[in-house]
Amino acid sequence: HELTLQKPQMFRIFVVLGSAFMILLIIIYWDDVGATHLYMHTPVSLGPKVPHPQPPQSRPHTTRTPSFLSDIDAFVNQFLEPGTGEPTDTVPGDSSNQSEKSEERYVPRREWKIHLTPVAAELRERQEKRRRLLQEVCANDSVPFPGKNRSFDDIPNKELDHLIVDDRHGIIYCYVPKVACSNWKRIMIVLSESLQQDGAPQRDPLAIPRDLVHNSSMHFTFNKFWKRYGKFAKHLMKVKLKKYTKFLFVRDPFVRLISAYRNKFEMRNEDFYRHFAQVMLRRYANQPTPPASVDEAFALGSRPSFSHFTQYLLDPQTEKDMPFNEHWRQVYRLCHPCQIQYDFVGHLETAEEDAEHLLRLLRVDNVVEFPTSQRNLTASSWETDWFGPVPVEARRQLYKLYEPDFRLFGYDRPESILNE
Repeated sequence: HELTLQKPQMFRIFVVLGSAFMILLIIIYWDDVGATHLYMHTPVSLGPKVPHPQPPQSRPHTTRTPSFLSDIDAFVNQFLEPGTGEPTDTVPGDSSNQSEKSEERYVPRREWKIHLTPVAAELRERQEKRRRLLQEVCANDSVPFPGKNRSFDDIPNKELDHLIVDDRHGIIYCYVPKVACSNWKRIMIVLSESLQQDGAPQRDPLAIPRDLVHNSSMHFTFNKFWKRYGKFAKHLMKVKLKKYTKFLFVRDPFVRLISAYRNKFEMRNEDFYRHFAQVMLRRYANQPTPPASVDEAFALGSRPSFSHFTQYLLDPQTEKDMPFNEHWRQVYRLCHPCQIQYDFVGHLETAEEDAEHLLRLLRVDNVVEFPTSQRNLTASSWETDWFGPVPVEARRQLYKLYEPDFRLFGYDRPESILNE
């Protein structure tokens, strides 16, 4: 009788142990293989370090049974596939006799553009210099700034909202407002095929409406990983950061501030007027009751000056109320360059050359071209005029506030502004 009672107990113990063993195998497999098998049917760019396309190479120390691989892939993909419902999310079978038509329906095939000349040595050296500078400044204790020495794990999820991921091509883009980010977001929408036009992916970046460009639902950013992947989110972020090509574009920090001021306070923008301009008028322009709307303010000529804007940035109360808006938040706070090793650092001052170079490195220059901007760009030569009414001491304090960005990305200290 005791023997018959022990049999079901033994059976349950074997089931539990067997399940635990399978889970352990899955975890070990996933840690080893990473994102390569999560999107195994999507062509992933190998990044700028590889000048020519090469077939994927198996790791020499790893031997696995194909049937076991496919079983585990099927299981893991249930949890990690994007699952948008689009045809591109359906992973086709491994059989080699699939029709060319179904292959093309899954991921359209395009030949890489043939280049008769290699990337200019000057452009390669420029990128090497910019990447090396980032590493040196991050390792240099003489340039301290908040969050510099923390690990990637210590970055709050809400601060990862500027890292846009394109799994189709293996790209991560950290967007910086007022640095051509609208056009780079358009590029990312085209590459990720997240916008459909008459049942087909939108291929023209400039045809994408501006309201959609800045609609967060159009972009898959790191801060959304927790909702989709749960406790595996941070691990998957690290896998993608290791495997994918990461890039950002920057510009002179003071010129970026001028551009932000012109765009948000010299043009009618109700949201920015209510949230920021009214605060500046009350605090620094001696207007206890500023106009109620932006239209009324423009009609009365009641707008904050650039000097008021700099006072707002330097006021300790500003960030006690809320963090800097993304349009004037420092790049090191948006993109975490000391925690993320960027493969490509573009400058707005060399935007056309850098954009052409980057798209070629990503092997997508046959798919999309960077739109040429016709807008009135803020020129660095205007700095002296804009900072003229700002007291010299305030200029120096502002430089200290943005000095990490100057140093990280190789922009010269603006001596003519700071030493008047």
